[in-house]
Amino acid sequence: MSHTYDHTRGRLEAYFDGTANEAWQRMMSDAPVSRIRATVRAGRARMRAELLSHMPLDLSGARVLDAGCGAGQLSEDLAQRGAEVLGVDISPKLLGLAESRMPEALRHRLSYRAGDMLDPAHGAFDYVVAMDSLIHYRPADIAHALAALAARTRAGIVFTVAPKTPLLAAMHVAGKAFPRSDRSPAIQPVTQGRLARDVARDPVLARWLLAPGVRVATGFYISQAMELRPA
Repeated sequence: MSHTYDHTRGRLEAYFDGTANEAWQRMMSDAPVSRIRATVRAGRARMRAELLSHMPLDLSGARVLDAGCGAGQLSEDLAQRGAEVLGVDISPKLLGLAESRMPEALRHRLSYRAGDMLDPAHGAFDYVVAMDSLIHYRPADIAHALAALAARTRAGIVFTVAPKTPLLAAMHVAGKAFPRSDRSPAIQPVTQGRLARDVARDPVLARWLLAPGVRVATGFYISQAMELRPA
């Protein structure tokens, strides 16, 4: 993986497991939050539903990677469909929240692991879901990450990117994606055309098809669903 991927991953690890951990734990729970964070929470809920709509309703027997699982809401949804789910995140503190809220009925098919979502030691999967875990990376790094995942994925990858809209571009320039000390490492707005070209150039992805899903825009939350499947 590229130096820029490693550098960005390191900054994200420090952010999510450090200064902003308490704020993100609150947002990923049912606790009251500010109006701005409430729009992010609502947007994330809509995007989870969108990504799940790209997955089979019955995932019995399938092994699924939730890459960048955070507090595990999407991991739980996937396990409830019958999948064997591995949730991976760079923040042990967020994984601690995921473990603490895991329903007892899902413990036999849902597990969490701290580390790099691209680590080949995680094994092979039928599906990969990566919700908002690639939005801080450049298009070339996103394509390399998708190739690393596709090499060990049988049926498909659903993920999100930050779409290059005038609003998000302005937020990116102004550094207002999050307020004050809770501001995250910069989101990288990308166009579908640029990402498609980077994906097409990667030999691992030569037999995969990239397609857009629904864009979710709720206040301060803007994210574009994407799907990558074998041709």
